[in-house]
Amino acid sequence: MNQPLSFIHPQADLADNVVVEPFVTISKDVVIGEGTWIGPHVTIMEGARIGKNCKIFPGSVISAVPQDLKFKGEKSAVHIGDNVMIREYVTINRGTEATRVTEIGDNSLLMAYVHVAHDCKIGKNCILANNVNLAGHVEIHDFAILGGNVSIQQFLKIGRHSILSGGTLMNKDVPPFVRAARHPTCYAGVNSIGLRRRGFSTETINQILDIYRILFVRGYNTTNAIKIIEAEIPASAEKDEIVAFVRESVRGIMKGFNSKTNDD
Repeated sequence: MNQPLSFIHPQADLADNVVVEPFVTISKDVVIGEGTWIGPHVTIMEGARIGKNCKIFPGSVISAVPQDLKFKGEKSAVHIGDNVMIREYVTINRGTEATRVTEIGDNSLLMAYVHVAHDCKIGKNCILANNVNLAGHVEIHDFAILGGNVSIQQFLKIGRHSILSGGTLMNKDVPPFVRAARHPTCYAGVNSIGLRRRGFSTETINQILDIYRILFVRGYNTTNAIKIIEAEIPASAEKDEIVAFVRESVRGIMKGFNSKTNDD
């Protein structure tokens, strides 16, 4: 841990086997768990809580103050889980008075140049590819994958096991288990490949497909589609999750499409 070419504030709390490379700056009120590697030229500012066995690559800035003019210097934090990989030049801003914390879940990967703004919550096992930009208060649920250059508007939610095509611009919520693509962005099928890889049965995937055909393909409005789903689709945890996500959406969910497509 002792690196004479880096600055580690005496009030920072680093586990004994944390590796700090040259030209790193670590401020006070920082906690870093065992087995974590901090690459050259990384800056870790006040309020960072970094878990075990993380890797933070050169040029990243963790827990900088929010880029929010309403921020008045209130105490806030960034919480990063275990086994998180943060590649080159990622920026993660700490929370504001609204939630006080920005969160990155266990086992997630943030590729180069990702920006995570204040009060965002990224779940476990998520992948954010190069140049993904999250505005403030965005929620990315577990196992979501965002392709390169995806941009997410503030206060949006991206559901579990969803996948967003590279270059996607999102201004509506993305429900669980789906693929979002095209221009303008809309429903492009169910993330069947990802679900199979994660152990979902064919029966469950087929039920999810049936739900989204009603919600997105058959031309119903959202209110009527939810009524039909509740009446016609057998009970399951996935059905409950999708219905709850749609009903609780504040910004509204993304559009479906009218043209015939392969949603396998």
